[in-house]
Amino acid sequence: MLARRDSAVGNLGAGAVAGTLATGLMSAVMVGAKRSGLMGQMPPETITAHFLDRLGWHHRSGKTQDSLAVVTHFGFGAASGSLFAVIQRRLRPPVPPVAAGMVFATGVWLVSYQGWVPALGIMAPASRDRPGRPQSMLVAHLVFGAVLGALVGRPARKRESPASG
Repeated sequence: MLARRDSAVGNLGAGAVAGTLATGLMSAVMVGAKRSGLMGQMPPETITAHFLDRLGWHHRSGKTQDSLAVVTHFGFGAASGSLFAVIQRRLRPPVPPVAAGMVFATGVWLVSYQGWVPALGIMAPASRDRPGRPQSMLVAHLVFGAVLGALVGRPARKRESPASG
């Protein structure tokens, strides 16, 4: 039996699914920015390469590294979606869910690209990064947040009761 969306576990699961779907659309924005020359190496690729190097895995194929970058990016998106769903459920902010998702995603962007990513020496902070990438990543995060908010904020479907006979 699946967990109900109004339960804590159901909320985490619904948030993870929403975060995964939102990451897919976010990734499309990132690919578009890369193709238009705004991105350079995508941050998930840079972050993954950094951690693989720190783990001593220096001899790896580009395909392996790219695959791990995709998996970790979607995993981070799913975890972020779960966190957002819990925050939405507990705080019930007085703004539409799409707006709340966009604020949340802006916070994720800020904490990541002005916080832990530069603190670990992985990339320059967004304020000193190559022109175009910070803005592209912010737009991608806003798309992520809008989709996440829309999916998490939609009303749960009512269960049909079994027909009595």
